[in-house]
Amino acid sequence: MWESHNAAALIGLDVHAPGPLEATELNVQLPLARLARVSGTAHTVERSSDVIARSPAESIAIYFTLRGDAWFYAAGRTLARRPGDALVCATDKPFVRGFARGLEELVVTVPCSALTARTDVTRLEAPVLTSFAPATGAPSGSGQYARALARITGRAVRAEGPLLADGATVLDLVTVLLTGQNAALGAAHRAAAHCYIEEHLTDPSLGAPQVAAAAGLSERQLSRLFAGEGTSVPRHILTRRLQLAYSILAAKPAVAAESVADIAARCGFTSVTYFSHAFRQHFGLRATDVRRDAPR
Repeated sequence: MWESHNAAALIGLDVHAPGPLEATELNVQLPLARLARVSGTAHTVERSSDVIARSPAESIAIYFTLRGDAWFYAAGRTLARRPGDALVCATDKPFVRGFARGLEELVVTVPCSALTARTDVTRLEAPVLTSFAPATGAPSGSGQYARALARITGRAVRAEGPLLADGATVLDLVTVLLTGQNAALGAAHRAAAHCYIEEHLTDPSLGAPQVAAAAGLSERQLSRLFAGEGTSVPRHILTRRLQLAYSILAAKPAVAAESVADIAARCGFTSVTYFSHAFRQHFGLRATDVRRDAPR
């Protein structure tokens, strides 16, 4: 059952366990990416040449270890993984992963074909291990992008009040993790801008000037980047705030103690009238209707 589910939801794997396997997986499918939260008892998974042949997938997979030590073996090399580690690997090459004491992790998979518009590097010659643990100093290197992707994925696959992940942000973050120092400037700048927006989404003063400064761009350059995705900085911020508000309103149990005005303020809106109008225009229903219909 576990093999069948993963083949359909993520990638095909052979599973070996020393005893009965108890595992759960919460999956979210975006148009160009798949996200998951996985937990389970001790077991080993293998993507052998035979598995690749019967379940092909030319994708990039990123595994974020939340709980439990693990190991990863590929091409004669073994990598130890601990909580806070992020592993980037290709799914068209054989590998084995082991979890001696069980696991909890986040997973992101993106088809290589989805990355071609963002980079000319869509192949990973060797696995990359980085950290998404909280930074102790100024953010640098791939860690800040790994942390941002882990946060976005974690919010999207939580059981209660999930926040829909922005697909463009996910693709840009995966691109930068895949290419490292060779990342195209456009992808790196978009990733930095999206990261900053996600981190400061509830700040009512958030706007293009702050985002441009964080990404190391002029406001005109930033505007061009977002225009290339068919949107603008204000429109993107508004969409993400509305999605956050929807996730809070629809959470289980519903947030009955908070008024719509309270929730709007939590999400960075300074006017409940504007929030209500924008919410209805975006989702086609009123915020009060979403809260009323939320499971209790």
